[in-house]
Formats: sequence, C-alpha cells, structure tokens
Amino acid sequence: MSAALGLYRLQQVDSQIDQIQVRLKAIQQTLENDVVLRAASEHFTTADGKHKDAERTLKLSESEVEKQQIKIQQTEASLYGGKVHNPKELQDLQKDIVSLKRYLETLEERQLEAMLAIEDTEKNLQTAKTDLERVQSNLKEQNKDLAQESETLRKDLERLNSERQAVVTDIASQALNVYDQLRKQKRGIAITTVTDNSCEACGTTLTPSQQQTARSTSQLFHCPTCGRILFAN
Repeated sequence: MSAALGLYRLQQVDSQIDQIQVRLKAIQQTLENDVVLRAASEHFTTADGKHKDAERTLKLSESEVEKQQIKIQQTEASLYGGKVHNPKELQDLQKDIVSLKRYLETLEERQLEAMLAIEDTEKNLQTAKTDLERVQSNLKEQNKDLAQESETLRKDLERLNSERQAVVTDIASQALNVYDQLRKQKRGIAITTVTDNSCEACGTTLTPSQQQTARSTSQLFHCPTCGRILFAN
C-alpha cells in the first residue's frame, strides 16, 4: 500500500471523527445552554418577583388602612366617651375625625389599586409558569432524542477510533508527522484527491508528470498551490 493511500484512508476516518465531535459539541451546548429555556426561566423569575412585590404592597396598604381605622375608632371614642367636655376640644376632635376619614378614603383607594395590581401579577405569573412548564416538557422530549443521538455518535466515535488505530499502524511515522502538521494548517484536510486532472481541494490543474508522481507508491507529492498531499488512483 502506498503512503498516500494510507494517509487518504486515515483522512477519511479523521473527517468522520471531526464531524462526530462537532455534532457532539453542538448537542452538549444545546443541553446545557438552551436559549428558549433560559428566556422562559427569566420570564418566570421576573413575573414571580413582580408578584411578590405586589403582595408586599398590598400587605402594607392593608396595614395602613387598619391603622387608620384604629385611629378613627380611638378618636371617636374620645369624642363620644364623655371624658371631654371642653367645646373647643370637642370641635377639634370632630375635625380630626373628618380628616382621618378623608385620608382613610385615600388609603382604601391605594388598597384597591394594590388588589387590582396583584390580580394582574398573579395572572402574569401563572402564564409564565405555564410557558416554563411547556418549554421544560418539550425539552425533555427533545433532550431524550438528543441523548439517544449522542449515545449513537459516541459508539460510532469509539468504532472510528479503533479503525484509525488500525490504519495508523501501516503508516510510517515520518509520513504521519507530515499529515498531522498539514491537518493543523489546512483546517483538518491534509490530503486530497486528483480529480479531473486537478487538485480537488484548490482546483489547481496538474501536469501529467505531477499526476504520475501523485500515483507514486514510494513518495508523497504535494499540491504546488495549496500544499496538501495529493492522492491519485
């Protein structure tokens, strides 16, 4: 077997390995960093935060209304309790009650606004929760398929690595070093074929003499333009 033929077979195996590794990396990224899931999770977190803020606002409004009602009750008790007899003081208490009740109306309006707001945030939270659960459910099924694909690819990768090891044993170390260096320099493609009297990788037309050299079983011939090893049947 010629050195070029051995390297060509190695290139075919390595190209398949490269494709599998790219796909496995893409699957891993999909499983770890799904954009749709992240968006749904962020939406839910935001909705949950706004709902909790609305709950705190409502509780504060309820507390303020309750305190104001107590103030009114206490002032009315002073007015009608019979302990205050001074007309001026009684008149002041009546004014206080009017003022307190007026402010109570304001507080009750705020409480109503808070109640309406919490209804909206609760609806938004439920919608966000439903969306998140739907995305999680879809991903669970999708990830099941991706996990199965990943397992199949890993088995293929194991088989190809075994094939690669078998091919490498028949290649001289010097030729293998040249191949490895070219793989790094030429984006993974170190050896290509002669097709229609040209280098398949870059399209350079080869002379009959160059094509004959590419068929040599004793030496490696490089494309005069792109520098890749050429293999000719």
